[in-house]
Order: sequence, then C-alpha cells, then structure tokens
Amino acid sequence: MFVIGTAGHVDHGKSTLVKALTGIDPDRLREEKERGLTIELGFAWLTLPSGREVSIVDVPGHERFIRHMLAGVGGIDLALLVIAANESVMPQTREHLAILDLLRVERGLVVVAKRDLVDAEMVELVMAEVEDVLQDTTLEGAPMVAVSAVTGEGVPELLSTLDGMLDAAETRRDTGRPRLPIDRSFTMPGFGAVVTGTLIDGSLSVGMEVQLLPSGRVSRIRGLQSHQQKLETATPGRRLAVNLSGVSHDDIERGDVLTIPGWLRPTIAADVRLRLLDSAPRGLRHNRPVTFHTGSTESVARVRLLERDEAAPGEEVWAQVRLDNPLALVKGDYFVIRSSDATLGGGAVVEPHAKRHRRRHAPTLERLEVLERGSLEEVALQAIRSGEPCTLEALAGRANLSVKEAEGVVEQLAREGGVVTLPLGPVTQRSQLYTAAGWSTLAGRANGALGQYHREHPLRRGMQREELRSRLGLSVQEFPHVVARLAEDGALAEDAGAVRLPEHSAAPSMEQTKLVEAYIGRLRSDPFSPPTGEDPDEDVLAMLIDQGRVVRVSDAVVYEAAAYKEMVDAVVAAIRDNGTINVGQVRDRFNTSRKYALALLEHLDQQRITRRVGDDRVLR
Repeated sequence: MFVIGTAGHVDHGKSTLVKALTGIDPDRLREEKERGLTIELGFAWLTLPSGREVSIVDVPGHERFIRHMLAGVGGIDLALLVIAANESVMPQTREHLAILDLLRVERGLVVVAKRDLVDAEMVELVMAEVEDVLQDTTLEGAPMVAVSAVTGEGVPELLSTLDGMLDAAETRRDTGRPRLPIDRSFTMPGFGAVVTGTLIDGSLSVGMEVQLLPSGRVSRIRGLQSHQQKLETATPGRRLAVNLSGVSHDDIERGDVLTIPGWLRPTIAADVRLRLLDSAPRGLRHNRPVTFHTGSTESVARVRLLERDEAAPGEEVWAQVRLDNPLALVKGDYFVIRSSDATLGGGAVVEPHAKRHRRRHAPTLERLEVLERGSLEEVALQAIRSGEPCTLEALAGRANLSVKEAEGVVEQLAREGGVVTLPLGPVTQRSQLYTAAGWSTLAGRANGALGQYHREHPLRRGMQREELRSRLGLSVQEFPHVVARLAEDGALAEDAGAVRLPEHSAAPSMEQTKLVEAYIGRLRSDPFSPPTGEDPDEDVLAMLIDQGRVVRVSDAVVYEAAAYKEMVDAVVAAIRDNGTINVGQVRDRFNTSRKYALALLEHLDQQRITRRVGDDRVLR
C-alpha cells in the first residue's frame, strides 16, 4: 500500500483533481465547501489500472495553513505537485516544493492542472518553467502530465503514469516497531475514540496493546479500517483509522504518536543535520527560536548551532534542537523548521536523545558524522556507546534497525571483537551489549576495586559479590553475567560467594599465625563457653571464618568449628528425639550460660535450621 500526497499553491485545483481521480470530495468541513478553500487535511483513495490501491492525502495550499500541509506530507511515498496552467509557478508552489525536498520525498509527479483554460503553447511554457524550478531538488526530472479535472483530459495518462512510478517503488520496511503519527482524532458514536494516520515502521493488529506518546497513555486496539474496509492486521505504509478503547478523544491530539509500549521515549533534545534553504529569507543565529515540524506534530524549539554562531541560507550544519514540548522522535526522522512567516530549512534527526554538548567540540562532530554517514557497524557501535550496556532491542531502536538487522550487525561485531555480549552464547533480545572499549573500562574498574580491597584487607579471601556489584553500579540482573564473563576471561576468580583477583591469596604473617593459633587454643580451652572480647582484629577473624576454622554466631560469640558442629548436631538430634528444645535445655546440655545458648539458637534460626515457636525451637 502506498500513500500519495498533493502539494501546490492555493486554488491550483488540488482538491478538484483528487475528486476527479477518486470520486471522493476531500474537503470535509462546511467552511471549506462554502469558501472553496481547503483548510484541513483531506483523505481519499482509488484503485489504479493495475488493481493497486493507493491512499491520497490532500493538503491545504494557502500560506496560512502551511502547518497543516506539513502534518500531511510526512508519511507520503509519492508527491503530486499540482500547478495550475493558467498561473504557473506561484509562492506556495515553491515553498511546498522546498518542503518536499527537505523531507526527502524522492518520488513525485507534476500535474499541470486546469489544462482546459489555456492553449497547448501555454502548457509547454508552464512545463518549461516547472522544469527549471525542479532543478537541484529531489523531484528534478519528475514526469509531468497536463490534466483537466473538468473535461477528464489527461486523467487516464496521469493514472497510468502513477501506476508505472509505483511499480518501481519499494514497500516500507517493517522494523517490528509500529508508529502511527496521528493527523486526526474524533469520536464515533458507539465506538469511542478513533485516530487516523499513515502507519510507518511496523504492523498493528486488533487486540494489540498500544501507547500514545508523549502522554504515555496505554490503550488497546478495538478495530482497524483502511478505505472503509475492516482489517485484522495492518502493514506499514497504510492509511489507517484505529478505534481505541480505554482513552477519550479529548486526551488525543494531532501530532501524538501511536505505538507499542516499551521502546520509544519522548525527547526534548535531538542532534540533527540541518540544511538552510537557499531561498530562506535570512540566516539562522545560534539559539534562535523556531517552529520544529516532524511527522504530524510541531513544537516551538531553539536551535543550538554546534559549529558556528550563524548559518547562512544554503548552508548545511550540525545543530541540536531543544524542544519546548517532548516529541517521540526516531533516528532518521525528517523535519522542517519555520519562522513565523517562512520555511527556513530542515534535515534529519541523527541522535534523538541528545546530551548537551560543548560547541565547536571536534569529537562530538566526528561522532555525529559517523551516526549520519557511517556503516551499519559504525552506527551500531556509536549507538551502544551512547548508553552501554544496552539490549539488542534498545540498539535496534537507537539505530532505527529491525531487531533482526541489529542481531546480524552485533554478531558480526562480536566475531570481529568490537562488541562483547552477555551472557555468553548466542545473541538474544535480552543480551547485554558492550563495546570492546566499554567492556575494557568495566573490567578495569572491577580489577581496580578488587585490587584496592585486597590491599585494605589482605587476609580476607575476597570481596563479597554484592559489595562488588554495588561498587560497579550494576543491576542485579546483569551482574552475574558480568562476573561469569570476567571469570571466563581470567580477570577474577569466584570463591564460595566471594570474588577476588586470580593471583590473590590470604597469607598471614608469622606473627599473625602465632596470634591465630593462640586464639584457637583459647576457644578450645572452653569450647561451649569460649571467651569473648578477646577476638583478633577483623581481618584475621574474617580469614578464619573464610577458612572454616571458626563460626561467628553473634557479634560477641565465636565458636571453634569442631565445637560448633558438635553443638549443632546435638541440638538437631535432641529436637528429633523430643520434638522441641529451649534455651534452658541447651544451657544445661552444654553446661554453659544462657548468653551462649541463646546466641546459638538465634543463629540456628537465622540459618533456617530451627524455627522459634513460643519459648521452644523446632526443626524447619
């Protein structure tokens, strides 16, 4: 399915031509019919001689409604530039052509309308003038057809030419992430909210959960229609009417984007490649306010020039657009900027979620060059680097690729050593992606953290996993995969819940060894009531705990390992024989004090060996 959009000066016959082609009057409003002036977007459709169905978006030609025109041409596949034979090229002809050029509409057909009002010689003169005007635009060399919507002359040739041009047109790619920029919203009695727009980037189906951006409201699709025919599924490139449940028409505005939840975030800053029109009435100074138009939406914005203080008409520059209202933008989206009275220029979004940059910063400009013109691999690396680690799905969204395309690029980069994927194994949508440089930085931070820990605590076996996770700032989900990969690379070793550098071993000095043996001897001298307040320093004690030579049951009480095992075995056996045990029985069994008996039982509760019931303990 393809969408054709009209363009051209006011009163040059766009709506009349659409009605002649389709039998549908695109002017819906009473005011439009009374004044004979298109004010709002109009919609129609027709079947071409080949049987191909196409949609038509009819736009206003008057300069006061240029914002409506911009809302209609963002999703078209082919432009019908309509020029009246009795007036030839006029101001809005040039402005509409400039907009089509800025939006990179590369397929177009010139219709010299009102053929019946002039002679053949005049038609030839108009075509010659149009040919000159089209030079150096995306429509240069476009075919021209002279037509009279009144007599029907030229209409068959126009339809045949359209058909032939669309034969060579590629269907829109399906990224798996549908976007429908909304150009109309209304309520249908008995059905609720309905929105219309041109579906780009993905497919929609009845029953699918969807989200409206930038508001974030979630809804569900009750029904789909295209050309008044019900659909279960709609593919990219279709004009659609979507019936939504759970939202009110009053909550929806032209310019909202309908998509699936979870991948597209509105932004207030985007890095762009900006081209000013040769015909722009003035240059553009740094930080100047403009109106930013993309898709079916617009926002007041300021343009931060990244290379210089002013751009002259005809120049192309790097810039950052700071938006007053958040917009749902994707890399590669085309845009137009206007002042209050003229179109100034436009271009393409290169980085939808831009950080504030230093101006005249060579590395920033080089990175933007790669994002705009680099290979898929180079763009993917930049996209990962902008927020690593990132998932395959996030990469696809940042680089405007399908998940399958992103998967192929990542697999190639991984083979070449440019990307590290976690967990180990095949790339999946849940894989965490690092650039090689980003992974090296993370590995270096882990090495530094462990090295510092070993220097501070040389007698400890290693750092607890949770402490390392906290120091590296990693999520609970990604940390195990990071540790597994670092262990695989030989960058660290795991040891019973702790992590350490492979070369590290806890080795006490000769003096510390003597202190340890003396301490163990004191614990053994009264195994069930060991002395308290005589523990060695924390590192030595931690080493003994790591080695399994002692067990700490409370802040004050530490048992030698053999005594601890004897006590635990005895407590478990007593409960099995008698069903329960209490503090007094433990005290008497080991001829100790209540302090030690209570500390032991509370420790066994914490270890989930026993459970307290009143004053007694039972086995879990």
